[in-house]
Amino acid sequence: MAHQSDLIEKDILAYLKSQEEKSLLRFITCGSVDDGKSTLIGRLLWDSKMVFEDQLAALEADSKKVGTQGRAIDYALLLDGLQAVREQGITIDVAHRYFSTDRRKFIVADTPGHEQYTRNMVTGASTAQVAVILVDARKGLLTQTRRHSYLVSLVGIRHIVLAVNKMDLIGYDERRFDAILRDYRQFAAPLGFGSIAAIPISALNGDNIIDPSTSTPWYEGPTLMNYLETVRIEGEDRDKPFRLPVQWVNRPHLDFRGFCGTIASGVVRPGDEVRVASSGRTSRVARIVTMNGDLPEAVAGQAVTLTLTDEIDISRGDMLSATELGPLHTRQVKAHLVWLHDEPLQPGQGYLVKTATAVTPGRVTGMQYAVDVNTLEEKQTTGLGLNEIGVGLLELDRPVPLDPYHQNRHTGSFILIDRYTNATVAAGMVIAAAPETVQQQDRPAGTTLEPAATGGSSVRRINLGDWFIGGDEGNLVDLTTVQGEIELDVTPAFLDTLARGNRVLLVIRDPGQLPPVAVLAFTHDLAFNFTREGDRVNIVLHKRGVGSPADGELDGGPGI
Repeated sequence: MAHQSDLIEKDILAYLKSQEEKSLLRFITCGSVDDGKSTLIGRLLWDSKMVFEDQLAALEADSKKVGTQGRAIDYALLLDGLQAVREQGITIDVAHRYFSTDRRKFIVADTPGHEQYTRNMVTGASTAQVAVILVDARKGLLTQTRRHSYLVSLVGIRHIVLAVNKMDLIGYDERRFDAILRDYRQFAAPLGFGSIAAIPISALNGDNIIDPSTSTPWYEGPTLMNYLETVRIEGEDRDKPFRLPVQWVNRPHLDFRGFCGTIASGVVRPGDEVRVASSGRTSRVARIVTMNGDLPEAVAGQAVTLTLTDEIDISRGDMLSATELGPLHTRQVKAHLVWLHDEPLQPGQGYLVKTATAVTPGRVTGMQYAVDVNTLEEKQTTGLGLNEIGVGLLELDRPVPLDPYHQNRHTGSFILIDRYTNATVAAGMVIAAAPETVQQQDRPAGTTLEPAATGGSSVRRINLGDWFIGGDEGNLVDLTTVQGEIELDVTPAFLDTLARGNRVLLVIRDPGQLPPVAVLAFTHDLAFNFTREGDRVNIVLHKRGVGSPADGELDGGPGI
């Protein structure tokens, strides 16, 4: 079954043509530390004849020097090339490898099992179609096994191989294998996997990897390689509604304006009607331009330039879509969040939200629940810590085009980026658009309704630091959605921003909310002036004596 072909010597062009026509499967290996992920992939490469002579010589030398199998071949070293990885004996980063057989081409991602590197595992899983989840037969299901299973379900992987490894260390015990499979099926039942194939293996000895093992006569299913070669993957991106996130507007001269990007899903042809998600304007495709000439058709995965028959305002971050079954266009989003940063999530704090080709300021306004990865129980929470997973409500500064993640992985995913360090703090998957009323109910703790100190009416107590939006175009606190009586408070960071000479535009709709602004200014020795603009009241706050801006003027400054 290993990949061999006489065409390489006889007719290289025919060989390349045959390779081009093979289907491609992307899969990952995941699980807990020391479950044997790197060893498994190394064994696949070895048995598929994809280890070259120079690699073989280096592998034999490295196995004697830093291997864990005595003087025998340590297959894990084919993947674990980093010095830090070899010293610790654990995978740190994602390692991608390519191999092929006579029936299919493969790209495999060896992902870390250690909890500290969960972010790397999510990266590897984001493009995979199949997940091979390894379990040490001696240990059974561990926390990371459950965590990775939940994560692969979130990123849309529906086909699972439960590879029960190190069967040789338990004497190929069928009852132990059946017990692990029973526990896993019970745990994974709510995750919605399309199929779970359980295979007893020994990655080190090659049992049930390429050929059936004589040590497991009780197992009648496919070998791992046979499964990977034959598994059917549904839901091709080209069968979904057309989506093209615009990455660049190509304007080389007056007679050409093209919109460049990689087609996320669907098919497009000259003459097709398309819609701009942000404006709702429609036009027809005039040309599909590539460096090799115009195309009669373009499909998901192709990078192209589209020209339209009409002059429409389109810029980077916009999305061209089918006129029917268009994307969501919203600034209120309900989403799964995987928190990837040492600093915990603080609802109300500003982040940059990267969705496809758009980068938009936004914030998590509240958490609905966190998920216990061991029991899948939904627990109430106000934030997330490192590697925790939950469902939260996201508010963006402006509407952006999105799809629910289960419908489109490319246009339904996003990351949260720290505004100052540029660190990726979270990965997100869109569930649905969130109604604005729900967003207001899930504001941070400092903005909930609380009884007034005197009197029986309800007063909304608002900390301006939780609503603060800082950016290059100015500093803003938008309270236009807040109605009724309010009390205002500020954070030390908010006051520090004003003390440095920055100014903040506070926008309200209810003139009755002006007195709390005056009380706030008096309490903290601030100056303010306001103007009316339509049905809104614009209030400029600044530190007394630092500057006296004209009405409506704003300076850029650091955020809160």
